[in-house]
Amino acid sequence: MQSGSLPYSGYAQASEHGRIRLYQWDCMELLKQTPDNYYGLCIVDPPYGIGVGKMFIAKDRKDPRNGRLIKCKRTKRGDWDNNRPGEDYFAELRRVSAGQIIWGGNYFADLLPPSMGWVVWDKVNGGSDQADCELAWTSFDRAVRQLRFMWHIAQGISPERGHIAQGDVRLRERRIHPTQKPVALYRWLLQNYAKPGWKILDTHGGSMSIAIACDIEGF
Repeated sequence: MQSGSLPYSGYAQASEHGRIRLYQWDCMELLKQTPDNYYGLCIVDPPYGIGVGKMFIAKDRKDPRNGRLIKCKRTKRGDWDNNRPGEDYFAELRRVSAGQIIWGGNYFADLLPPSMGWVVWDKVNGGSDQADCELAWTSFDRAVRQLRFMWHIAQGISPERGHIAQGDVRLRERRIHPTQKPVALYRWLLQNYAKPGWKILDTHGGSMSIAIACDIEGF
């Protein structure tokens, strides 16, 4: 996603909304055509290679307010998370941008240089069978930072009160992707790691939470 003149040619499909441009294209082809340091920041969430597409993502559950059974929409299974990107992908990310934030960094630690500036997203799961936290490798030479934001069943009110469940279901973000991350998380990353005027790249759009966050924050 980027604004301004396009250095790319030969892409399959592209669409534009305000400052946001979306490509349906092999991200490696895009990266190879991108000049050095073209982007201020890459925030990416590539496949971890753990086979999420074969797992049961959602289970029916009871509504805590009235005890009624909530039927969860099943996500389609697939092989999109069977393999992780190779070393060439991470090398290209680091070439085309000044900074990088890579979700699932613990799955790619052998392909990335040591970093002190990891991001920890505490999902406030409270004993569920889901991971307590997700980790992002960053290229920033700064202290580890943590955001607490509830997401598994209930959702947090805001980044500042993410450990408190949003009681009004009408204000909750709609879940449409099995590895979806909240818009609030991406807004927090942009507010704390991006500089005004930077172009932001995401190579694996998914639910497009990052695009929504960029639109809200003016990137």
